[in-house]
Amino acid sequence: MDLKQLLLALFEKALNLELIISFILTTSVLAISPGPDNIYVMMQSLVHGRRFGLATVAGLISGCLVHTTLVAFGASAILKSNDTLFLILKLFGAAYLLFLAFQVYRSNGKVKMDSSKIPKKTELQLFKQGVIMNVLNPKVSLFFLAFFPGFLFSEGLSTEVQFYILGFLFMLFSALIFSAIAFLAGFISKYVERNAKVGLVLKWMQILVLLGIAIFILSATN
Repeated sequence: MDLKQLLLALFEKALNLELIISFILTTSVLAISPGPDNIYVMMQSLVHGRRFGLATVAGLISGCLVHTTLVAFGASAILKSNDTLFLILKLFGAAYLLFLAFQVYRSNGKVKMDSSKIPKKTELQLFKQGVIMNVLNPKVSLFFLAFFPGFLFSEGLSTEVQFYILGFLFMLFSALIFSAIAFLAGFISKYVERNAKVGLVLKWMQILVLLGIAIFILSATN
């Protein structure tokens, strides 16, 4: 399939475009929400400079390619098998996302920034660390497995290709947001310190997004 056919397949139905836009918006909200990865990026930039934050971003995002590959072929096999396995995948995905939402709900919503435990490393060391942090985290694959199937957007493309497209979109927009965090680390940290309710707002935003995805996945059809 050449580039022209791929683009035609992507835009063959308005619903497909809506799904892709919904996926991008959801990914962006989740990337903005405070978590260990983006806070670590921010602290590296704040303490050592934006180059070090960007090196961490590059490592974290590169690691996502491994999870995308695992999920692309694993989930595709499930989706192609039968309706019962697809139902099990939907139930697993919704249950896992609800579990994540509950974990976020139990948190206090405070954005913790501790620069005292940020040792200085070279950009290459931070890149490698970012890759390892991501690849060795099974929660990333679980999240992809729960998140991606509900956003399959084309009847003309194979599920493997769609998973890779979703994976690259996830990596692209996460990288853009994480890089923005690296560049704006000083401003963000000062803003969060002055506005204690920021963490609480982002907490509930994340909960609502996770609940919304869970409901969306349960309503998806094979």
